[in-house]
This record gives sequence, structure tokens and C-alpha cells, in this order.
Amino acid sequence: MYVTDGSVRSPFANTTIEKLPDKVLLNIFSYLSHREICRMAQVCKKWRVIAYDTRLWRNVSLRPEISGLHVGSLESLLGLISIRFGGTLRYIELPIELITHTVLHELANKCPNLTHMLLDFSTAMQLHDFSEMQARNIDHNKNLRESGRRRGRNLRGDKRAQAEIRNPNLRVINLYGINFVDDSHIEAFSSNCIQLECLAVNYCAKVNGSCLKTVFQRSRRLTCLLMNQTNLVSEHVMQVEWEKTALQELDITATDLSTECLIDMLTRIPNLRFLSAGQLNGFNDSVLKAFMEMGNPKNLIALDVDSSDNLTDDALHKFLSRFGHQLYGISLSGMPHITDQLWQSVLPVLTNAKIVIMGTQERLGVNIHVDQLMDGIANNCANLERLELRWDPENLRFSDKSQKAVDMLRVKCVKMKCLVLSDGRYYETTKANFERADRLTVVRTTTNCRVSNYYLLSNYKDLIFN
Repeated sequence: MYVTDGSVRSPFANTTIEKLPDKVLLNIFSYLSHREICRMAQVCKKWRVIAYDTRLWRNVSLRPEISGLHVGSLESLLGLISIRFGGTLRYIELPIELITHTVLHELANKCPNLTHMLLDFSTAMQLHDFSEMQARNIDHNKNLRESGRRRGRNLRGDKRAQAEIRNPNLRVINLYGINFVDDSHIEAFSSNCIQLECLAVNYCAKVNGSCLKTVFQRSRRLTCLLMNQTNLVSEHVMQVEWEKTALQELDITATDLSTECLIDMLTRIPNLRFLSAGQLNGFNDSVLKAFMEMGNPKNLIALDVDSSDNLTDDALHKFLSRFGHQLYGISLSGMPHITDQLWQSVLPVLTNAKIVIMGTQERLGVNIHVDQLMDGIANNCANLERLELRWDPENLRFSDKSQKAVDMLRVKCVKMKCLVLSDGRYYETTKANFERADRLTVVRTTTNCRVSNYYLLSNYKDLIFN
């Protein structure tokens, strides 16, 4: 500030936004959404040039229902790809009406640095909508990685969509919840994907596993297979040459595989590091014992056996006593017979745990002494990031001194990002404790938040979609 003629003026009094360097304006524009950037382009010619700078168009969503841009025609999109996106585009989301042979080839030819492409089939109403992808061959020599959301509803007809993708560098395929996807589709997708690392077909009810043997023979680098809530047939699964695979991460939750199949598979996979096998009647003590004695659990870092009622606390105690020190994630939820007594006995071993899930929503005949449990977690799990206690609030017993146990947890587990509790008195007490320490978002309820070992997956970020 300075004084002239008795008045106070700023040295920047005559400076307007028009006089800012283009580099500064470009940096300001980078904080705006693409919708806002398009509005800025209408202000003047200078701003129009800056708004169309390709550096502002590296990550683009063309799905207007989730705040993306609306493109009215294929011709407009092709023009954008050639003029505005170019070599800087790295991520793009396309709705079903813009997924055409021409568009995909134009992206492959004009956007050599494209690494992530999300194809949204959420509005596909029947199978022939998805079949529009038939025989579309995409040749792309860069590291194109597809983390796509494809969902369909109201399946009609019995045709098979031959969605063949010729892309040897495709690494991630996520077909989460598409009700018409079956094994023939998976074979088609994997036919030329020799670099495939992750295949997720969770909640694809028509998948029975008949394609697995072929998929692993083609995709030697496949390390992650997620098949939660699929209808796997034990005979198909046992035909896979598991000992020759590179598989490290496996989710077979609620697949109804037999005990024989589970033993056969878990004793032949050479390097398993992530196992989610909850809600399986066939997963019993003999499976866990076979995995310990004949399998290779030495590299295991995550185990989820949610609602595996045929596992005894004795078998779990033996397994955790031997391998608990190496686990980053452990879920023993949904089992009424697993109480705080087992957890208190194994917590001293879980020194490296980052994710812990315990408890069941069923009303128990015994009480859970949560103060002692919190003390045990605080004293043994310093690296803990996510914790969920699913026990019914009526089963939680705590004293007037419970604040001390919560204080201990908050102070010693400084990396804690999420603490999930059933809504009740203990939740309110714990939430107030963390809020007084300005950690406002840590404590949550089981109504709107669930913890999962999926955070530990190698391709977790690529599997996230809106």
C-alpha cells in the first residue's frame, strides 16, 4: 500500500484479470470443471484460446448425469478428439451412445497417451445394446487400461455378444454386475489380452467358471480374479491349472464351491496374497488346515472369511497364531461364535494389521466387552487404518471409563481413517471423542459405511467407478 494525494491506493489498483499472463490464467482454469471451462471460452478470444489448451483436457468425462460434458453427436465428439484432446488425453469416460467403432479407433489413433477408458453400459436395456460392440477391433500400442462400468438390465433373447478386443496391453477389465455377461463374453474379451492383470466379474450371475481354464492359458499375467456372487461350478474350477498361474488375489465369496474344490484350489495356487472366501458353507476347518499344511499361505496379507459358520474358533486361532503377523487385512465378521475372546487372544499377533473387521449384526446371548477390546487394538495394532465393529449395540458392554479406552485408540492409532460402529450409545460416545480432537470424519455408522479388504488390492484404484 502507498499514499498519494492523501489517499491510500494499492500498487495493483490498475491490474485486471485481462493483464494476467496466459500461464497464470491457464493455472486458474485448471481448477475449473470442463463445463465451467466451456463457459469461460465464451468470454473473449483470449480466454477461448486458453480454454481449448489441451493441457486442460487430460481427464474427461462425457457422462452428463455425473457432472460430465454433454456431447450431442458423434461428429462433435470426433472433432473434439482431433482438435481438443490429442496427445495429452489420459482418461476418458464414454456413455453407451458414444461407444462406436469409429470413436474407439479415433481414440486409438489420435490419443497415444490414453491409459484409462471407462465404458458406461448402465443404460443398456437388453443384450443387443451390448452386442453393438460385436467385432470391434481396437489396436492400441500404448498402455491402454480399461476400468469400465458395464451394467445391463432386462435381458431378452439368447444371443451372445462377441465383444472381441484386440488390445494386447489391456490390463484391467471390470464387468461388475452385468446380468447378461457369461463365460462366452469373458472368453471373447480375453482372447487377445495377453497383458491382462485383473479380471473383475463380481455379481455376474451367469458366470459359471467354464472359461477360467482358457482365460489363464491366454493371460499368463493375470494376478487378480474377483468373482464374488457368481455361480461357479466346482468341476469347472478344478479343471484350471492353478499351479501354473500367476494368481495372487482371489475373491470367491458366496460362490457355493464345494469343500473338495476349495482344498484343490487353495493347495495348488503357488503365491496367494489376497483371499476373500466368505459366505461359503464348504469353507470349513479341513479347508483351512489343508491351506496351512499343503498350500502356501506364507505370502498372504489379506483374509476375509465373513459368515463362514463352519469354521471353528479353534481352527481360526491356530491359523492366526501362525500367520497373523503378516496380515494387513483380516475379516472374521458375520460369525456369532467368534466373540471378543478370540480377538483378545490373537490381537498381540496382528501387529501389521491395517484393516480389521469383526462382529455380527445378529443379537448374541453373550456380551462384548468393548473397552478391553479397544485397549487391545490400541496396544497391538499401531498401523491400523480401518476398523469395523458390526456387533449389535445391545451386545456392547462398556463402563463410564470407556473414554479412556477410546482416547488410547485415538492417540496410538494415528493412521486411523475410518472407525465404523453400529448406531447406538457407544457410537455417539466414540464419535464425540474423535470430534473433540478435530477428527470429524473418522467415526461412521454401519448404515452408511462398510470396511473391506479390497483397499489392499493392487488394482484397487483402477477398479473404482462412479
